[in-house]
Amino acid sequence: MPRFVSARPDVGLITLPWNLPLEAWPRDNLVALPRGISRHVVRFIRVGRSVYAAKEVIEHLAVHEYRLLHDLHRLDTPSVEAVGVVTERYDDEGRPLDPVLLTRHLQYSLPYRSLFTRGIRQDTVNRLVDAMVVLLARLHLIGFLWGDVSLSNTLFRRDAGAFAAYLVDAETGELHDQLTTGQREHDLTIARTNLFGEFSDLEAGGLLDAALDPLALVESIEARYRELWGELTGVEEFDGSEMHRIDSRIRRLNALGFDVAELDITTDIGGSSIRIQPKVVDAGHHSRRLIRLTGLDTEENQARRLLNDLDAFRARTDQQGADEAIVAHQWLTEVFEPVINAIPDALRGRLEPAEVFHEVLESRWFASENAGREISMAQATDDYLQQVLARRPDEGLDGEPGLAMVAEPVDPNADPTLDPIDAPWGGNAEPDDEEPPYDPWEADADAVDESEARHFDIDALRARSKPPTN
Repeated sequence: MPRFVSARPDVGLITLPWNLPLEAWPRDNLVALPRGISRHVVRFIRVGRSVYAAKEVIEHLAVHEYRLLHDLHRLDTPSVEAVGVVTERYDDEGRPLDPVLLTRHLQYSLPYRSLFTRGIRQDTVNRLVDAMVVLLARLHLIGFLWGDVSLSNTLFRRDAGAFAAYLVDAETGELHDQLTTGQREHDLTIARTNLFGEFSDLEAGGLLDAALDPLALVESIEARYRELWGELTGVEEFDGSEMHRIDSRIRRLNALGFDVAELDITTDIGGSSIRIQPKVVDAGHHSRRLIRLTGLDTEENQARRLLNDLDAFRARTDQQGADEAIVAHQWLTEVFEPVINAIPDALRGRLEPAEVFHEVLESRWFASENAGREISMAQATDDYLQQVLARRPDEGLDGEPGLAMVAEPVDPNADPTLDPIDAPWGGNAEPDDEEPPYDPWEADADAVDESEARHFDIDALRARSKPPTN
């Protein structure tokens, strides 16, 4: 009887034919899904309504990867979910078989070769590259040394016209409190080698657009990573008359898809120079931190916006060394509550308080950008109440805020069971001469001017965040 190591065991797994090598399993136990290239035997198995990826690998690697994937999932990192490890496997003649690592199948995900069908456009490749860069940066931010960065060890999901990348193979990974520059450079060196080989393989197979050069693609990945890493972790210095640059830095990070938990803000003795460095954290951090400090229970994005203003308030009042709870109470009574108390009774049902405060901050920021100077909170509040909130419809209903949104109608002829990853053009099969399926992302790419397309356009974000010059 094999041994199962799992935090969430599925009893349906016990009856599977573990006495057989994965490559000899009967087809009744398997699911035909696209899979990438692997040095190990990998199969997709169905147990009831669940689908798992099974990989045969030696025991110490299986256990190591299981624990790493479990930690990554706990840290809310884009990666597949580890389910368990099956060890002590023997065939009918008593010969030992390699253990099997089980992970939960990531629905609607595709290996990179399934995306490189004939005719894939350059803009689509750029979006794929962007997703890879974001994944690597997120892994490095939490202290994960990948050790085998490659497209083959990544899964991609379509994400509103872009792609989201997920780590699928962590057997060479290491989790540290923080990565050194040398460790990150080590990952980049491995990425350069592996990705060049994979793009060259696609080129040799006729799957890469003739306008795309493997070396140029690899160099763009490295350049984008360095630019993104600098924006995420770089130190920025400015003088006390440019406080709006704190909010501008946060906006650039948010535009890149990263949340800012807090700012490490340092001022010199005279208060003439300010030095900021952002800290990036997982989802849910902001709402937990805000309710702990102020008692305000808000949505995550609202909490993020309010905490950003709290950190800016700490810098403006030069209280970096003060107790956080004391500063939070001062901000609540001196900044947040005056805005809420200024709302006339006739307008109090228009929006919830946290949303009102957020919109006041937005209005203030735009007004400051247009004026080229800092607009006071009192002036921004008055302008917002008169020009914006007074014109809004009442979103309260019998004292209860919020009206139900009307959903888009559902196509009654759509097939809800159709899963794009089961399409016959997926997997490792080489493309044939048939016309590829219609892809709306590819069709939209016809309208893209590739010469003007920018990815991670941080320079443009910086330019928009600067106050206008006279």
